[in-house]
Amino acid sequence: MTARETNRRRPLTGEPVAVDLLNTRWVVGADHFDLLDSEDGLRQWLTEAGLAERFTADTRTRAHLLAVRDTLARLLRDPTDPEATDQLNAVLGHGSVRRLLRDGAPASTVEFDDPARGPAWLAAADLLDLMERPDRLRGCANPDCVLHFFDTSKNGTRRWCSMSGCGNRAKAARHHARGRAGRTA
Repeated sequence: MTARETNRRRPLTGEPVAVDLLNTRWVVGADHFDLLDSEDGLRQWLTEAGLAERFTADTRTRAHLLAVRDTLARLLRDPTDPEATDQLNAVLGHGSVRRLLRDGAPASTVEFDDPARGPAWLAAADLLDLMERPDRLRGCANPDCVLHFFDTSKNGTRRWCSMSGCGNRAKAARHHARGRAGRTA
């Protein structure tokens, strides 16, 4: 496995589509990574997000995703940002949910004016759903981490992108700090 392939292993996957799109940028030590820096990375993200069968990894799809990713990040920092709100609403204007009856049961389908806008639209629409529980949509408590998550824990107190990564580092740092404090007392 090459160093570039190793770097494509994202530290956090499986989040809702909007959050997973935000997590296509991450930091390891001093190194910054962006999965969407290429169409290969876009293809990987579409596959990991379960969208590869519906959408094509091409330049236009990538451009729409990069734009909406920046908009999502701005809205997480400030949900009332008027420019980001307008940008999100413009993205949502390129698709619609069509309600229908299928085999005697209610159903719905999403239609896009351009398939290249589909993944961006889905991420934007997903953010709206997640914003119904804004207290559960968070950035990792590690100040050096840029990852986000949607807290699905029962009590809603998750702080870290992952306990095996940032959570363990924080616990280890507290442990070492207590040890140093005990030696200096």
